[in-house]
Amino acid sequence: MSIIYFFDLIGTFVFAISGTLSAANKKLDLFGAFFTGFITAIGGGTLRDLILGNFPVAWISDLNYFLVIVLAVLVTFLFKRIIMRLKKTLFLFDTIGIGVFTIIGIEKALALSIHPILAIIMGLFTAVMGGVIRDTLCNDIPLIFRKEIYAIACIFGGLLFLFLKYLHVDPTVNLFVTVISIIVFRLVCIRYKLSLPVLKL
Repeated sequence: MSIIYFFDLIGTFVFAISGTLSAANKKLDLFGAFFTGFITAIGGGTLRDLILGNFPVAWISDLNYFLVIVLAVLVTFLFKRIIMRLKKTLFLFDTIGIGVFTIIGIEKALALSIHPILAIIMGLFTAVMGGVIRDTLCNDIPLIFRKEIYAIACIFGGLLFLFLKYLHVDPTVNLFVTVISIIVFRLVCIRYKLSLPVLKL
């Protein structure tokens, strides 16, 4: 199992938990929670693969993605009281997810000889579109459209990843450093209430 594949499954797992928690907050039933967790986990990657013409999309050709999502939903339901008590759990899982999926998206785009700048956009899509669909289904304003730092953290991480790749840093080290940097970047922005200007008419 390659490190990228391993991280892809981790990202799928934590995003599925994120989606299931959102569904639980809205008091959806088990099917609604599973559907929300499923679409949160695979939404960004599916959109990326469709744009890149990479068929079949990852979760269609590998049953492990589906099994990981089922496991995440079951874990969330079995331990939901414990998970819901943890402070900012949804935020934590969401942040881990965007960190992992940003790099996954960039790597997959680069493997198809996509220009590095456009590869960052694919990383961004992979990271945020599942959350956009999740929030839309749960009748919330998607995080990416709020003033909170979200997409900028992904772009920052993408640029760092490409820079370290240009310096020929070991791919595994680059992956860990970049994912952690995205997570830390977003946590710092939240801690110090840093945000983009809000457009007011």
